[in-house]
Amino acid sequence: VDHQKADWDSIHQRICQLLIPIRTSLPFLLSEKERKHGAEQLVKRQKYIIDLAHSAAREFILEGKHKEAIPAALHALRFGTEVYGSNSVQLVPAYLLLAEASTGVGHLPEASKYLSRAQWIVLRTPECGAAVQCKLHRSLGLFWAAAGDFEQALYHLANDIYLASSAFGLKSLETSGGYFHMANVFFRQNKTDVANSLYAEV
Repeated sequence: VDHQKADWDSIHQRICQLLIPIRTSLPFLLSEKERKHGAEQLVKRQKYIIDLAHSAAREFILEGKHKEAIPAALHALRFGTEVYGSNSVQLVPAYLLLAEASTGVGHLPEASKYLSRAQWIVLRTPECGAAVQCKLHRSLGLFWAAAGDFEQALYHLANDIYLASSAFGLKSLETSGGYFHMANVFFRQNKTDVANSLYAEV
């Protein structure tokens, strides 16, 4: 009951009506053209739900409601797997949301599992863009900072900044996020001079 309530509050009430046509199987006696059209409509609806679930999870995380973000991120992952397959780079954002939400509620082993999965997909996708890679490194940096391994955190955040600046530019908002998180790590290490210069950069 608790899981159902959490799922309902997180995402299900937003997508409930959208699930009906997805769960309804197509009539058997259809022409090839009708079947193809039905399949295209199904994928379109699934992609819409992925975007909706992803946005909801992101919103909850930004509001600090990590527990509420998990069911929404799981829906994004589930439908993403159905549409793109289990090894697609399209699943990486959902895995990163799950990792961030799990870290936020203190479930570090689960977060590590999601990050490993995302990292594995990125490593086996050579054409994966810098935008996805910098998000992965930022998530890894935040994870290691939460785990207390500041050296690992700084290593991944440095990679995040490098990749973000090559993808979006040195003075972009995307890059400033990496500086901000790196400053927080230096601050936690009591290296306030370095932290302050990075905050000034942000």
